[in-house]
Amino acid sequence: MGAELLAEGLVVPAHPLALTAERRLDERRQRALTRYYLAAGAGGIAIAVHTTQFEIHEPDRGLLEPVLALTADVLDREADRDLVRIAGVVGPTAQAVAEAELAARL
Repeated sequence: MGAELLAEGLVVPAHPLALTAERRLDERRQRALTRYYLAAGAGGIAIAVHTTQFEIHEPDRGLLEPVLALTADVLDREADRDLVRIAGVVGPTAQAVAEAELAARL
């Protein structure tokens, strides 16, 4: 399904990370931004792919799973169409595989 959607041509924005003034994940604004992309007609969402988001992949930050789960939750609940879901992976092979498996589960 994803390959067919991509072949048709669509917009897949690189989703920025919404942070509070304390530089913590702002779940309310993160959800709102995902809903905005849906309402704007995006054909998918790309999470943890932007060059400014490499730090969320660091295990000690504990951000990757919450960000992926939050986005998946919004898409599962509110998307009225099939969407392409892209999750960035980084690091040594073991880390990248674990991140890909996490994204696939969500």
